[in-house]
Amino acid sequence: MSADLKIVFATNDNALADRLISRMESWYPHVSVCKLDDPAAAEAEVAACWYPPEDLLQRCPNLKLLQAISAGVDHIGDALLASGVPICRVVDEGQKHGMLEYVLWGMLHYQRDFDLALANQANKVWKLHPQRRPGRMRVGVMGLGQLGGYIAEGLVSFGYSVSGWSRTDRHFDQVSCYAGEAEMTEFLANCDAIINLLPLTPATDGILNASLFERLPQGAVVMNCGRGEHLNEADLIAALASGHLRGAILDVFPKEPLAQDNPLWTTPGVVITPHMASSASGKAILGQLVDNGRHVLEGLPLMNLVDSEQGY
Repeated sequence: MSADLKIVFATNDNALADRLISRMESWYPHVSVCKLDDPAAAEAEVAACWYPPEDLLQRCPNLKLLQAISAGVDHIGDALLASGVPICRVVDEGQKHGMLEYVLWGMLHYQRDFDLALANQANKVWKLHPQRRPGRMRVGVMGLGQLGGYIAEGLVSFGYSVSGWSRTDRHFDQVSCYAGEAEMTEFLANCDAIINLLPLTPATDGILNASLFERLPQGAVVMNCGRGEHLNEADLIAALASGHLRGAILDVFPKEPLAQDNPLWTTPGVVITPHMASSASGKAILGQLVDNGRHVLEGLPLMNLVDSEQGY
């Protein structure tokens, strides 16, 4: 029963913990909640995690579940991922739709030449560009999990020509699917734009690099909505400076906020947004946290369980 459930919020963001605990106390008054510095943390059975400390299991030896309060789990850290304690993540339909809105904005930015119009405005130039239909823009989605698959199908519904690449074989109607390193080059050659939604793993760290950019057609664009560590920033700047890439929209960075002296701020062709593409709602985060907490105590199957070896 929820009255017996004890949850500790293990995060490096104290303000975030305070907000979620306040909502938890209002929405789930029979659940016991605390932060890591509370003595009650030692009795917690579930940890709500966002950049938890490496020694979490030593500080909270009674934990039976690590629940990420996000769609990704890379922030949990290698030691906890390999600890053997079950790890779950959040899946939120609202978050998926929010990401689709962001991606559609990005694709329209280039499909309808808004980037060129904004550059012309800065120079007081009036120039009309021919309208390009969505079907003439080939969009590639990197990562075809629950979020990436939703985005790929959503782009199809808006008339785009869509391809997808993933580590293993996937299938979606009207999406040309590619899998593995052997099919990466063919995938990239057929993309006027790529959208990165891959999970961050050792295999995908730095995947957006010079080798990948060189295999894209001249004038292609890049959108990174995955993790900042996916991108080699110097390689991107070089590809833009050479004219091989037309532009890039970046929403995630290895260190946030982005440092004031980071050259991406002033690199022509780069659009920066402050990690705003989409986020899970408080109701989804806390609802799944409590439901999975109940499940782990009752020996029931867990929702959105992560394969710790794969990292997603």
